[in-house]
Order: sequence, then structure tokens, then C-alpha cells
Amino acid sequence: MTRPKLVAIAVIGLAVALFFMSGLDRHLTLQSLKANRELLVSYSEQHRLAAVSLFIGIYVVQTALSLPGAAILSLAAGAIFGAVQGTVYAVIGATLGATLAFLVTRYLFHDTVQEKFAHRLTTINRELETAGLNYLLFLRLVPLFPFFLINLAAGLTRLPLRTFIIGTLVGIIPGGFVYVNAGASLATISNPADAASPRVLGSFALLGLFALIPVIYRKFTRRA
Repeated sequence: MTRPKLVAIAVIGLAVALFFMSGLDRHLTLQSLKANRELLVSYSEQHRLAAVSLFIGIYVVQTALSLPGAAILSLAAGAIFGAVQGTVYAVIGATLGATLAFLVTRYLFHDTVQEKFAHRLTTINRELETAGLNYLLFLRLVPLFPFFLINLAAGLTRLPLRTFIIGTLVGIIPGGFVYVNAGASLATISNPADAASPRVLGSFALLGLFALIPVIYRKFTRRA
């Protein structure tokens, strides 16, 4: 591995370590959000542009470094900015952060993984080049794997950057709106997990299956 890549890994590791050593993770809680909601709303009303920029920036860093707190940030978006605008800001921040995580992973590890496991990844790469958007939409809509894990894993494949951005942007809107909308009624939330009911998760799963219909159809027609 080259020196620039080692330096990049060291910087990322240091940033993550500083996050936990500083105790910032203890502030990304539902209790802290409820306790500071009025202060945050007041600041947002007086300094709208700064509040929006700061929120999106925090969301980008959290997602890019795969730090905990995404659910709390989405709830905060609704509590501070409202359901509609909060969803827009949260989706922008999450998409930008995910794209950074994708690019960093691709820069650091993509070539090594592709060279070492080339024969095993041939089929996967071919599928992603032809139906990558469908697969990504499915993974974004159906919470089978953690959000950060999909970002990192996608960076190791040959999934086109444009496909990753579009799939992420579109795929996280439904889930993002659910959490942000719940944040708009923060007093009724006692646990971040309460934002997504089994019925809502089932609806996401159904949307994810619809995203795979073109892939299933192509495979069926090839065999016919």
C-alpha cells in the first residue's frame, strides 16, 4: 500500500478515535436532543443558513466516517426544520457522506480487492454493471444490511459512481422521511426504533422487491 493511502487510513482512524475520546457520541442521544430542542430551534430561526449548513456538514462527516448517530440526526432534522425541509437536508447530508465513504473505500482498497479476488468477482461485477441501480435500490429500501456497510462494500466493486449516487439518493428518501417526520413530533418518541413500525418496514421491503422486478424479468427471459 502506498504512503498516501497509509496516511489517509491514519487520518481516518485518528478522526474516529477523537470522536469517541471527546465524548461526542454521548451527545447523539434522544434524551440530549429533547433537552436541547428549543435551543436548536431558536438558533435555526435566527441563523437559518448557518444552521442548515452546519447540520448537513455534521451529517456528511457522520456518514462518511461511519460513526453512530444517523437515526438521531434524522430525528433532529425533523425536530429543527420540520418534516419536508428536514427530509431534504437529511437526504442531502446522507447522500454526500455515503458518496465520500464510497470514494475513500474505492481509492484505498478497490484495486487490491479486485486483483486478489478477480475470478470470484467477475459475475458480481457484471451484474452490477448491468443492474447495479436495481440492486442498490433494493439494499437501500430493505434494511438487511447497515447503511455504512453498503457504502463500504459498494466501493470495493465496479459499481459506477453515478449509479451509487442516484441509487442512494432515491433509495433513502422513504426511510429518511419516516425518521424525520417522527422527529417533527419528538415528544411522542421514546426510542429511535419507534419511528419505524413493522408495517412501515414491510412497505419498504415491498418497494425493494419492486426494484428487483426488472432483474428477475431479465433472468427469466434469458432462461426461456
